[in-house]
Amino acid sequence: MAEKGSPVLLSFVGNIGHRLNSSVQRLGFAARFFVMILVYSGQSFRRLHLTIREMYFSGFQSLLIIMVSGLFIGMVLGMQGYETLQRYGSSEALGVLVALSLTRELGPVVAALLFASRAGSSITAEIGLMKATEQLTAMDMMAVNPIARVVAPRFWGGVISMPLLAALFSAVGVFGGYLVGVVLIGVDEGAFWSQMQGSVDFRFDVWNGVIKSFVFGVAVSLIAVFEGYDAVPTAEGVSTSIKRTVVYSALAILALDFVLTSFMFRGL
Repeated sequence: MAEKGSPVLLSFVGNIGHRLNSSVQRLGFAARFFVMILVYSGQSFRRLHLTIREMYFSGFQSLLIIMVSGLFIGMVLGMQGYETLQRYGSSEALGVLVALSLTRELGPVVAALLFASRAGSSITAEIGLMKATEQLTAMDMMAVNPIARVVAPRFWGGVISMPLLAALFSAVGVFGGYLVGVVLIGVDEGAFWSQMQGSVDFRFDVWNGVIKSFVFGVAVSLIAVFEGYDAVPTAEGVSTSIKRTVVYSALAILALDFVLTSFMFRGL
C-alpha cells in the first residue's frame, strides 16, 4: 500500500510545487510589468488625449451604476441606522453614522468593487482581444510601444477615475441617507447636518477614504491591464482573464482595505 501511495503523494506535492512556482513567476512578471508602465507613462502623458479618452470610458461610463448604487446604499444605511440609534435615544446622530460609514469604508470599497466589475473587466477584454487579433504584435512591428500606447493610458485612466467615483458614491450615499432619515422618517434636519459636520474629520475620515480609493484604483487598474496583456490569445483565454480580473480585484480590494484600515485608525 505504501508503494502504491507514494507516487500519488509525489505527484500531489509536485503539482503544488509547480503551481507555487508558476504563481511566483507570474507575480514577478506582474511587478516588472508595473515598473514598465511607470517607465513608459511619460510617453502616454505626452499624448494626453489618450488618458482623457480612457477616463471617459472607465470613469464617466461607470458613473450611472456608481451613483445609483451609492443612493440605495445610503438609503439602506439611513433606514437601518435609524432603527439601531433610536433604541439608545441617539437618532439625531444618524448623519454621523451614514457619513462615517460611507467616507471611511463603504464609499471606497463598494465603488472599487463596482469599478472592477464594470470597468476592469472591459479593460481586460479590450486588451485581451487586441492581443488575440495580433494588434499588439502589429504595433511592435511598426515600432509603436504597446505599453505606452495601449496599456499606460488605460492604467492611468482607471487610477484617476477611481477616487472621483468613490467621492461621488459617498456624496450620493449621504444624500440617500438624508432622504430616508430626514424626508421619510422625520429626523431633525439641523441635527442631521450639524452633527455630521462636527463629527466628520477631513484628515482622518475624508482624506483616508481618498487614499484608500487611490490605492484601490492602482490595484484594480494594474490587475485589469496585466490580465489583458497576459491573456492567452484565444476566446477561452480572454474569458479566463476577465474572470481572474474580477476575482483578483475583489480579493485585492478587501485585503488592502484591512491593511490600510489597520494603519490609518490604529491610533484613534
